[in-house]
Amino acid sequence: MLTNSRLRSTSNLLTPDTFGKEYRLSLTATSSASLPNKLNLFYARFEKRNIEPLLKTEPLPGEQPLTLSTSKVCVKLERVNARKAVGPDGILGCVLGACAEQLIEVFTDIFNLSLAQAIVPTCIKSATIVPVPKHSTATELADFHPVALTPVIAKCFERLVLTHLKACLPPSLNPYQFAYCTKRSTEDAISTVLHSALTHV
Repeated sequence: MLTNSRLRSTSNLLTPDTFGKEYRLSLTATSSASLPNKLNLFYARFEKRNIEPLLKTEPLPGEQPLTLSTSKVCVKLERVNARKAVGPDGILGCVLGACAEQLIEVFTDIFNLSLAQAIVPTCIKSATIVPVPKHSTATELADFHPVALTPVIAKCFERLVLTHLKACLPPSLNPYQFAYCTKRSTEDAISTVLHSALTHV
């Protein structure tokens, strides 16, 4: 959710609307709630027409949901970056790290219940959207890049599930798979394509 306090640093970059484009900003909007509302509508425009109901996949017979142990949760909490930006819950990473032993039982139960029910609690998946100008001459909503700040505990939960998903990947994964793979980047993909092209020159 965007608020005016999040936009104070960007208000001096906005210029009046002269082209009549939809979502174009106005300087007068920075002093009211209209600017955050416009940005909220702009960022949520892709979900506006998504009216399909969410379907929950039934587990296969004998299939057990992922269960996290307190030891794994404790390790993730203790390794939280203390300087990580906080989400809408306002809980600092240093607090989670310092109080890991006192919080592991509670968070382990929450995580396992979430996995068993296939439902992510709203307080965990909520995010604060910070509009960051793409360049110094931002004049419309499309000139702002939305940075989502999720709760630090949500990042811990995601990493725990990610570790499990990576362990389930088959060893026969395509060698040309670069996205979402450890120690692989877009530079590796570009180098591979260039090498393949140059060998046939």
